[in-house]
Amino acid sequence: MKRLILILFTLQFTFIASVAQPSWVKKATKSVFTLKTFAADGSLIASSNGFFTGSNGEAVSSFTPFKGASRAIIIDAQGKEAAVVSILGANDIYDVARFRVDISKSQPLPICQTTMSSGSMVWLLPYRETKQIPNGPIRKAELFMQNYAYYTLALASPQHTESCPLLNEEGEVIALAQPSANPQDSLSYAISAVFADSLRITGLSMTNAILQQTNIRKELPDDLKEANVALYMASTRNDTLAYAEMVEEMIRKFPDAPDGYTYRAQLAAARDDYAAADQDMQKAIKVSEAKDEAHYDLARMIYNKEVYIPEPPYENWSLDKALSEIREASRINPQPTYSQLEANILFAQKKYEEAYDIYIQLTGTPLRNAEVFFGAAKCKAMLRDTTAMIALLDSCVNTFSKPYLKDAAPYLWARASARREVGKYRDALSDMNEYEKLMSATINDNFYYIRHQTDIQARLYQQALNDIDEAIRINPKETLYYAEKASLQVRVGLFDEAEATAKECISIEPDNSDGYLFLGLAQCMKGDKQSGLDNLRKAKELGDPQADALIEKFQ
Repeated sequence: MKRLILILFTLQFTFIASVAQPSWVKKATKSVFTLKTFAADGSLIASSNGFFTGSNGEAVSSFTPFKGASRAIIIDAQGKEAAVVSILGANDIYDVARFRVDISKSQPLPICQTTMSSGSMVWLLPYRETKQIPNGPIRKAELFMQNYAYYTLALASPQHTESCPLLNEEGEVIALAQPSANPQDSLSYAISAVFADSLRITGLSMTNAILQQTNIRKELPDDLKEANVALYMASTRNDTLAYAEMVEEMIRKFPDAPDGYTYRAQLAAARDDYAAADQDMQKAIKVSEAKDEAHYDLARMIYNKEVYIPEPPYENWSLDKALSEIREASRINPQPTYSQLEANILFAQKKYEEAYDIYIQLTGTPLRNAEVFFGAAKCKAMLRDTTAMIALLDSCVNTFSKPYLKDAAPYLWARASARREVGKYRDALSDMNEYEKLMSATINDNFYYIRHQTDIQARLYQQALNDIDEAIRINPKETLYYAEKASLQVRVGLFDEAEATAKECISIEPDNSDGYLFLGLAQCMKGDKQSGLDNLRKAKELGDPQADALIEKFQ
């Protein structure tokens, strides 16, 4: 009788155990894999687990294995290997990554969209199917970022199950298991699967510090606008190869959008492959809904090549071609920006009257800005109408208000140069002083040399001496500055100072005739004609054309 009871008890236990194993286990195991990551030299960085969340290779795992990795693979439950091709998103705080695997079709686990409550049973699904998978109740579900849960489980995690999925009774994944700090701990922790699957790369996050911790390619966002932002951000990193790969991805991902073809055309033009650039721009025009924009992009590309990089020539591109393209853009959709480029092209063709007329028309549009007035001023300069040129430069600078920002700097300098050319030296100095305030961090010695010369023309001799001293401070090896300083010192009667300056000039460049010329001149002016004439003769020996006249004067 006891034996019969024991047999019945054993059968009952076996039945209960078999029922306890959820029916979805065998199918769900096909979605779980091992993840391995490798450094650039091929060495193994880490192993972890993960699972598919989408049918096109989308998957999630922990982010830590990807740090420093240049390559990654997954090995599925059948032992088949596939490469990880791109990162789709990452979060370093919760140590989660979303990525894509190079696989024709993946079997995703369904994700539970609701937060599981305390006491609910969950099952930990390992990489390979086992007779009995671990299970236990949820102890606590803590919300973070309002919508996602961080779970504490009354479940001891077996070794090597980090990033394996935790599923509910219906076979829906609720979370990723996180590594346990203590293998003997009876509690374990998991991060929301909804959170992991929500990770996305945006245009601005493409180059953030977290994603830069891995060398595996970051996939472009699915939204075209976001992808354009991502490409712009990538273009600022000076990694031409990575940027070129992103452009190719842009074309694959958005074949009916002109953006990728335009970016690739720009890359081709940058390496002087204008035939390829033209081919891509024709494709961009063909697929573009806003064809005026594509014609404008082509016109601008041709203009930049013809004006700034005329060699080597490309027979299919010319300023006439650029003009034709921008006029086609304006025909389709008239825009002030298009008219401005047309004026720029006409200016490059030396059609100054036509260009001027367009610039002036633009001053009556919302595009009224410094650049438009500056273009008109350049036309008047080429037509030798200096009065109109100065007036237009005034209008150009007046588009800015004081205190000026750096955007005003090039126009202030342009007006300073124009005022100096027409003899308005003190007005020119006013602009130069404003320019100095804006560009003090980047101004070089040449600025102070030019302002020194303008100071002299304005008869502001002390300011001139201050400016040439500043030029010497920045570039103490330039003997021209010492010669200019000594010349001015002689002119204002500072003969001792001029003598000292001339000697500095000679010490820097003993074969420079200027040093001996001004040393001799200063000495003669002081009354030391013997020494002065000796130095003037030395200047003559070194080929100075002014020495003869001075020797004759003081002999």
